[in-house]
Amino acid sequence: MNVFEAIFLGLVQGLSEFIPISSSGHLVVAQALLGKSSDHLFLEAINMGTFVALLIYFAPKIIVILKDIFVGKNYTLARNIILTSIPAGLVGYLAADYIDNSPFFGSLWVIVVTLTLVGIVMIVLEKLPKLTPVSDGSKLSPLRSLLVGLAQMCALIPGVSRSGATIVTGRLVGLSPKEAAEYSFLASLPIMLGVTIKTILHDHDYLAAHASMLIVGNLAALISGLLAVRFLMKYLSSHDLKLFGWYRIGLAAVLVGVLLLH
Repeated sequence: MNVFEAIFLGLVQGLSEFIPISSSGHLVVAQALLGKSSDHLFLEAINMGTFVALLIYFAPKIIVILKDIFVGKNYTLARNIILTSIPAGLVGYLAADYIDNSPFFGSLWVIVVTLTLVGIVMIVLEKLPKLTPVSDGSKLSPLRSLLVGLAQMCALIPGVSRSGATIVTGRLVGLSPKEAAEYSFLASLPIMLGVTIKTILHDHDYLAAHASMLIVGNLAALISGLLAVRFLMKYLSSHDLKLFGWYRIGLAAVLVGVLLLH
């Protein structure tokens, strides 16, 4: 892998991790464009950049959560975040080898289907029935938090989009678009931390062998991730997800054309 490829994959990771258009789907497409087979270790490793981007952007909120836990003895938001993290964390841990090696999870046709289906849901989302509105993630019931977690688990399938699935479900369980996005990102932190720890502990030889390219890729992911999360939080303060739904369907149509031509 050269510097250009590392930067390109890092930019794709940072932008598509937070904008609800599917990072895994776009990374599979990006590697196909580069003419490379899937390198899941590199893709897992550049998650570090997006993880740090979230830590930086949400540092004030994270400090508030920690103060609530240790000073105010208010565990509600932390409890909800943990509940939301459990399904994807459990399935991801138990089925990691299958997910990494299964042709299903690397199939462009699977990505076409999931891009389209989730895109349609985003377009019609505001017309769907929703549960009683709540002001923020701390007001979610345990059941509602777990429903968001089940959506996060479904995002292990390429093309679904972790942020897309959790923001959509956040809207359905009563959060506003902006609050759904904030809760989605906060609830991704435990999963991203787990992936980072796993990568460091189990793939340290790979990290050392590819250190220079991983530094470049992670820096690109960090910078583009910060820009993406800032954009999305501002955008969703006054818009819905419809634009991203249409984008997903358009991308799926392009992929169908490419696949048929090949």
